[in-house]
Amino acid sequence: MSRIIKYAVSVILLLMLSFALAACGQEESTTVDAPADAEVQAEQPAEPKDEEEITMNMTINDTKVTVEWENNASVRALAELAKKGPVTIQMNAYGGFEQVGSIGETLPSSDTNIRTKAGDIMLYTSDHMVIFYGSNSWAYTRLGRITDKSASELRDLLSGKGVTVTVTAE
Repeated sequence: MSRIIKYAVSVILLLMLSFALAACGQEESTTVDAPADAEVQAEQPAEPKDEEEITMNMTINDTKVTVEWENNASVRALAELAKKGPVTIQMNAYGGFEQVGSIGETLPSSDTNIRTKAGDIMLYTSDHMVIFYGSNSWAYTRLGRITDKSASELRDLLSGKGVTVTVTAE
């Protein structure tokens, strides 16, 4: 019986020693790794610059508007065009609620049925930009939204026979 007790005590002591060493190893690893991680993070820029961080600006006739652009393939393609030079779109009024004009290039699209409202900027048939000062339902790809104009300001800006829209990129 004493042999079994000695064996059991030995096994228990070995297990306790294993747990103690494993716990020490984890503490040591955490202490050693923390400064290394902090150094790596300190060396990396806070916001890495990449192709998706292109700033685009829009003017309607001579009025600069603030646009919250979507993050999608259509907007990235438009930004690439605008990086090469200003994208100027001659638009015409349609239906009493929108201006529409050819971009001159085909952009990738992912049309879905959307109910638009004043300020929405949409891609229509992959090669036309539509800016709304009213509302409509149709299949579009969302490009963005004008955020600094009220519905009545948009109506005043867009409800004429036609407008010239210019998109530039920085």
